[in-house]
Amino acid sequence: MSPFRDQPAASCNGVFHGDGGEDKRFCLDPQCSHSARCDHASSGSDSASASSSLFAKFDLADLNDSEKLRRVIIASVKGFSIGAGLKGGLALFSILARLRRTRFASQFASISLSLSLSLSLICRFKETLRYGLFLGTFAGTFASVDEIIATLGGHRRTGKWRALVAGLVAGPSMLLTGPNTQHTSLAIYILMRAAVLASRCGIKSKRFGKICKPLTWKHGDIFLMCLSSSQILSAYILKQESLPRSYKSFLNKHGGKDVAILQGVKAIASGLPFSNLDAIERHYSSKGVDIKLDPQMKIPCSIIHGNQSCTAHVASFFIEAYKRALPVYLPVYLIPALIVHRQDLLKRPSSILGKGLFGTARSSLFLSAYCSSAWMWTCILFRIFRRCNVPMVAMGTFPTGLALGIEKKSRRIEISLYCLARAIESFFTCMADVGYLPQFTKLKRADVVVFSVSTAVIMHCYAQEREVFRSKYLNVLDWVFGVPPPPAESPRYCKRK
Repeated sequence: MSPFRDQPAASCNGVFHGDGGEDKRFCLDPQCSHSARCDHASSGSDSASASSSLFAKFDLADLNDSEKLRRVIIASVKGFSIGAGLKGGLALFSILARLRRTRFASQFASISLSLSLSLSLICRFKETLRYGLFLGTFAGTFASVDEIIATLGGHRRTGKWRALVAGLVAGPSMLLTGPNTQHTSLAIYILMRAAVLASRCGIKSKRFGKICKPLTWKHGDIFLMCLSSSQILSAYILKQESLPRSYKSFLNKHGGKDVAILQGVKAIASGLPFSNLDAIERHYSSKGVDIKLDPQMKIPCSIIHGNQSCTAHVASFFIEAYKRALPVYLPVYLIPALIVHRQDLLKRPSSILGKGLFGTARSSLFLSAYCSSAWMWTCILFRIFRRCNVPMVAMGTFPTGLALGIEKKSRRIEISLYCLARAIESFFTCMADVGYLPQFTKLKRADVVVFSVSTAVIMHCYAQEREVFRSKYLNVLDWVFGVPPPPAESPRYCKRK
């Protein structure tokens, strides 16, 4: 927030310096450095003092305006740096991974991959620029609307609702990522974050405390993860088109199974005749495994892991999954460390980097355990009941969420909400596809509306209920927007010498 808003209203010689909306004269005392308005200017002041005060008035007013403009510019630049940094960092790791694959490819394939890499580089650069503009515009718009409302309506009088309106107005900046680019997953995730903050406010409220009591359940995050996993992993096997493209690509990579295998499991779970057993056999043959699949099989274990036993498959899959997970979490921990802990990184780099590497190893363990347990639980259930159908797939993927217990407690709610957002999107897409929600697909840019409402709630909580935020998020928000004053205090328009 503006540097003029970090202290309560000041007084000069016992005289109150009021809010911006009060009509008081400027101080004429040459020993007073306040730019606020006060009453101790005597009516007998000479014209020279009055003229000097008049110039001081305009100079200080210009200073206030310049500080407000400075806040808007700084917020925009910092917002841009976060958006471009996060998106660009993820793109950089993706490109490095492709370069590694290109190095071991044949010459002909290398030329093809190099051309594809060049096109991908251009596309990623555009995405990085768009996301930087998106967050930069959001931050700048929020700061601008906040300052305009405070100037016109008074800081204290508008304090209870100003951030809510500013967050709502800044929300449509999402359109800068592309007018035809839907961000349903992001909008739902931000909505979940807003709901969590609102529920925390409700828990500490006397009026809604009892209603929100169930939200304080200690392991509620793990339950949400289990619930989300049931929908997400079922959709991964049975209806991948209901998942966002980027998330589907993520699951296909870390799920570790060829598309032909997933199609075979889908066929047996849906009660359809097999149409690609030859493709599955060829896939295993390319890996040196000679297998002949039974068209009359009741459970798909031989489709999932060939000649391996269920136990051996889980063990080997876990090792491979851990190798795939490590490159995912390196940017997740290292990039925020450069932004949030940028000052401490110079003072104690070994401690900060050590925590980052430990977090990377721990989160990679979670992801690998999550993916391998998905195949483990489904195999166990299939063998117990000797059948495979859609309810069995949903039930088998539910306990997969228990792997979230490996993660650090503070990260569990973040991961569960992230997955819940995608589960909700997938669920409603499935319902719309079967005709239960015919109007769902007709909504245009509902993601922008949901995102705007959610950011309004989040920014209102940031200005009025800061204690419901975790410290790491407050550090980032304060770095971008500045620290807002307590709700009942007026901004300081001046400084003491």
